[in-house]
Amino acid sequence: MNKLKILAISGSLRKYSINTGLLKAVVGLGGDDMEITLADISTLPMYNQDLEASFPEVVTNLKKQISEADGVIIATPEFNRSIPGALKNMLDWTSRPYGDATWKGKPVATMGATTSTLGTGLAQYHLKQILLYLNTHVLGQPEFYLNASEKFDKEGNLTDEKTKEHIKKLLDVFGQHIKS
Repeated sequence: MNKLKILAISGSLRKYSINTGLLKAVVGLGGDDMEITLADISTLPMYNQDLEASFPEVVTNLKKQISEADGVIIATPEFNRSIPGALKNMLDWTSRPYGDATWKGKPVATMGATTSTLGTGLAQYHLKQILLYLNTHVLGQPEFYLNASEKFDKEGNLTDEKTKEHIKKLLDVFGQHIKS
């Protein structure tokens, strides 16, 4: 059986981001059924429709990664009850130019980590609204909101075994979601 190709995107640009750390754990927990690659959105220019005439190569490459993936996992922090600007910028670029539907029909799972007791529920809700507009197939359940207090080391590596088990369950369900 061929491995599912999964692209993982962190909405955080911070070096030791817990959301990037969460996705690094996801990459390591993909098992034999998934090949998970972590994308880098830190070099994307700010979206400007004037730049579409000479579409940035870095955006073209990311769009290709998304198109070639069987599914995408997005981890988002929560900034002011919404997604961070870097993540919104990535979604704006990869949904352009109009009519070039990179996201159409793409299975997507969302997750997020924060040190707040509220998790990233509101940011993920906002992200799912955008993803639904882009006509993706968003995984509804299980939801994954992580209060990351004391679950990561100083370098952003996930150390909590119970959380790793939850990730494995999410990946199993996401694999089924992609195949359905």
